[in-house]
Amino acid sequence: MANTDRFLIAPYNTGLQTDLKPWIIPDDAFATLKNAYVFRGRVRKRVGAYLMNGVVSNKEAQLYSRLRINLGNTNAITGNFSATVPGAIFTIGQMFSVNSTSSSTLDEMYTVYQAGTPAATLSTSLTGTATYDTTSGAFVLTGSSYLNSPVYFYPATAVTGIIRYYNDEIDDEPLFAFDQQFAYTWNTAEQAWERSSAATNPGDATWTGASYQYMWGFNYRGEAASNYYLFVVNDNAADGIRFWDGTHWNTLTAATSASANYNVQTASMIVAFNHRLVVLNTTELVNNQQFTYVNRARYSASYVDPTSATAWYTQTGLGGFIDAPTKESIISSEFVKDRLIVYFENSTWELAITGNNIDPFVWQKINTELGSESTFSIVPFDKVVLAIDEVGIHACNGSNVERIDAKIPDTIWNVGIPEQGPMRVYGIRDYKTEMVYWAYPTTNRYNVYPNEILVYNYRNGSFAQFDDNITVFGYFEQQARATWEDTTRTWEEIDEPWNSSRFQADSLQVIAGNQEGFTFIFDEDTDRNAPALQITNLTYSTATNIITMLVDDHNLSGGEYLLVENVQGVTNINGNIYQYQVTGFDDIDTLTFYGATTGGFTGVYTGGGTLTLVSQINIQTKQYNFYNKVGVNASINKVDFLVDNSSTGEITVDYFVSSGTNSLVTAGLANGTLMGTGVLTTSPYTLYPYESSQERFWHPIYPIAQGEVIQFVLYLSDAEMLNPSISLTNFELHALCIYATPTGRFE
Repeated sequence: MANTDRFLIAPYNTGLQTDLKPWIIPDDAFATLKNAYVFRGRVRKRVGAYLMNGVVSNKEAQLYSRLRINLGNTNAITGNFSATVPGAIFTIGQMFSVNSTSSSTLDEMYTVYQAGTPAATLSTSLTGTATYDTTSGAFVLTGSSYLNSPVYFYPATAVTGIIRYYNDEIDDEPLFAFDQQFAYTWNTAEQAWERSSAATNPGDATWTGASYQYMWGFNYRGEAASNYYLFVVNDNAADGIRFWDGTHWNTLTAATSASANYNVQTASMIVAFNHRLVVLNTTELVNNQQFTYVNRARYSASYVDPTSATAWYTQTGLGGFIDAPTKESIISSEFVKDRLIVYFENSTWELAITGNNIDPFVWQKINTELGSESTFSIVPFDKVVLAIDEVGIHACNGSNVERIDAKIPDTIWNVGIPEQGPMRVYGIRDYKTEMVYWAYPTTNRYNVYPNEILVYNYRNGSFAQFDDNITVFGYFEQQARATWEDTTRTWEEIDEPWNSSRFQADSLQVIAGNQEGFTFIFDEDTDRNAPALQITNLTYSTATNIITMLVDDHNLSGGEYLLVENVQGVTNINGNIYQYQVTGFDDIDTLTFYGATTGGFTGVYTGGGTLTLVSQINIQTKQYNFYNKVGVNASINKVDFLVDNSSTGEITVDYFVSSGTNSLVTAGLANGTLMGTGVLTTSPYTLYPYESSQERFWHPIYPIAQGEVIQFVLYLSDAEMLNPSISLTNFELHALCIYATPTGRFE
């Protein structure tokens, strides 16, 4: 290799770039960056996740991490129990559990796998049986082995909000979560969810919003220093505007006149501004007739408790409203310092303070063509606010609105429009990784809920994409500190440092919820996703080698790899990974796996099973030719990869030449050319004993590639994806060193 030139590609900062053809993007850019991201000069496997109770208890984490309601206790003598569950949604996929009082025994689970009046449920209990009426919600349990033990109900509907309640607890603020019917609080002692209050106040009643009507929350101290209110609204007139007073949920009357039947029924959002509470895009009752004012900002009286009877009267010295001079709807809002930026459908405005108590606000237009289509896409920073519109991702600094997605200008068109897709977009800032995540739905066969995450590294302006099923994000800081006594895993089984934030108390974490009521925590030190899909039922046929699973609202579109865990009643299935291939018989609740090697299975499914989405890395580099300027082709016969040490990891490296689409690795294996398998080992070589103690090392591959351009694709093959020791381990790329030589002229 005397005439070989060496080209080091490092550090990585550009990330995903699709605005230019792959041959002309920067050397450190990627034509595809899926389930990996650029982080401080290197490329890492996507951020992982774990269930909220996945560390500090050896109880079943799925039960403690799902939104649930305590129905009462089993009989202290017989173990029997009966109740009618609250709410109005009674359906297949819901579940009940009886809490074991011993950390060494499993909770009982009763899974609703069929409709009926009543119908039997699957039972993991050796003694207990249960029925559930999917018409009335009546649940009857007979003979539980756990006496005088709490019974929990899992509604299994979409998580629609995760909101912190700011009281006087520093770094330990209570956490609320919402699904389509109920509000929940995180019990720090139990490290589990529970319904926030019984229905003793009118405001404690159930909510009735659709799965896309997410909960907007705003904390307001109140006029008295002792008052801490959390106001929430989901833009549903039937639910109204409610506030938490520290004990109960209450309905905000918001009467706009002393006359009867004049009040605010709901709004798209609520904020505190200029010593007033402000609601935007309101639905109001006017002389007992309902009207929606899509361009309205209505405000309460200044320095007056907004829950008082007259605070919202449209009257000089009290409340009032101001309508923007546009027919566009208000979509979202956020503050830049002390300025309230309001996003309309196709424009951006400021609700500015006048200093006049009679007319306290005025509308000022900031941008006439860029607004927002997604209420919960707004992500605030100190100097700008980020928002997603139907034509791009924008940053507003209070004076200007500019696109920030010039590197990926077409990605915005992938947001699904059906099923209220734009309203399902949800964004959050991850302070630890210095990234922004936007969950959004694509237009695929079964994707009602978000199934993709757009990742924005705000330090270097790079983008990437993850696949995941997430409805909403939030922040969590009530994690209990983990100890060796709390966990059942060994040191070797723990895949991150013991001083990771995952194990620290009160560490600020990004939390997410999904369409089945699971909640889980994003963690950059975790190498796998959370087990956040419930297997409602499972059958298999050894004759046809087919597994069929009932997984309600699975939100999968086909091609995904899924890890099976926690299955009870069936042997030889836990720990296996299967690829889901769509068939004509599948629907939004059914998954079929063909060729699943079911011959070793025994038993009948009794419940408890979960699925974990196993994210497939797909990294496509630039199309390299370091001799373009002299007009000749290139030959590459060796590439060194600087990768992190992983105990069992590997990844396939394929390559393509001259902008072709034919895999040279596949072709070489087919025709017997000695090109190797393209496998890049990220674990230590056996013949190099010192590598086992290294944090990172250089490992080569040897392509036989020559052409106008040469592009590398790093991915996990089918065999690698189906092997948990490979697909669930870490991958981190620090640099490439490409060995290239010039060849003949362009042809």
